[in-house]
Order: sequence, then C-alpha cells, then structure tokens
Amino acid sequence: MGLLYLLALLVSITGMIMLDRRFRLFFWADRRRAAVILPAGVVFFLVWDLFGIGLGIFFRGETSFMTGLQVAPELPIEEVFFLTLLCYLTMNLFGAARHLTGRTARGTDAATGVSGR
Repeated sequence: MGLLYLLALLVSITGMIMLDRRFRLFFWADRRRAAVILPAGVVFFLVWDLFGIGLGIFFRGETSFMTGLQVAPELPIEEVFFLTLLCYLTMNLFGAARHLTGRTARGTDAATGVSGR
C-alpha cells in the first residue's frame, strides 16, 4: 500500500497530459514556454515548502499510503509529484480559459485574428 498515493498522482498527471494533448492547452500549445513555466512553478513551490519546513510550519504526515522516501527532511517524494500535478493542472486550466474566451496561445483573438499585445 506504500505506493498507492504516488500511483494516484502518476495516474492524475497522465490524465493532465492526455487533456493537454487532446485540447492543446499547455505543452502542445507552446512547448518551449511550457518547458520553462512548469519546472519554474514546481521549484517555486518546493522552495516554499522548504521554507515552511525550516520554520516548523510544514511537516510530513504519517500514512501507510506513502512510500516513506524523502527528498529532504520532512519532504516526501510524493510532494514533488503533487506539486507537478498542481502546476500542470493550473496551466491546463489557464489554457482552457484562453480557448473558451477565444484567445489563442499566441495572444490573438481566434475570431478576428487581431493581436491582443
């Protein structure tokens, strides 16, 4: 049971990738931009977590669903995958909102072709 949470995170990330591919929301809309934004978001939140751990605000909870592997003291490996899922979900939602409002990834109105920059 120690891999259950990690497995659930990996299945969820796979779902984000499939939605992204199907609707061209993030990586499939602009690969270079996404390759910078996603790791930057994950690193930002990892640093945030490390500060919280250092200040005694965050700590690792005990559960049988986690692997027990830690990247740093009080920072389980699952947190890295959770933050990846969180950032990917956010960017997919942002991409979906742009599509629903008629804006493409390049900043042009899909209906008129006029640039919004």
